Amino acid sequence: MSLQLASTAPGGDDRPRSGPQRYVPFSEHLGLRVERAEGGESLVSVALRPELLNNHAAGHGGVLMTLLDSAMAHAALSRVAYAREVVTVDMHIAFMRPSNGVLQAEGRATGGGRSVCFCEATVTDASGEVAARAMGTFRYRDPA
Repeated sequence: MSLQLASTAPGGDDRPRSGPQRYVPFSEHLGLRVERAEGGESLVSVALRPELLNNHAAGHGGVLMTLLDSAMAHAALSRVAYAREVVTVDMHIAFMRPSNGVLQAEGRATGGGRSVCFCEATVTDASGEVAARAMGTFRYRDPA
């Protein structure tokens, strides 16, 4: 088993580790796509496939949580033009209904200051129905 350091992409490639097109292995594994991120708002999507479903044939809660987290993180990062990094400090999620198909999470920075950013995000499914909502706190930090 090989362990890669967080600052090194697999195979020594040069994929970006910061900025809007940052390489996040777990996000890539899930198939998350950052559709837009600017001015404290973001849109991140994922096409659900069989391995991302729960035993009820709906989007797994962990996938929805990751989608919400990613949308809020990109909203927080875009608020500072990706000049800093963020880490999730706290997240509260409400699951509204089962989800299927392509999911979209809209994230928005709602407040904060130099060291933290408060965000919210909503996941909708292909029919436009709200599947989940979240609020989160993100701590800014300088790039490593």
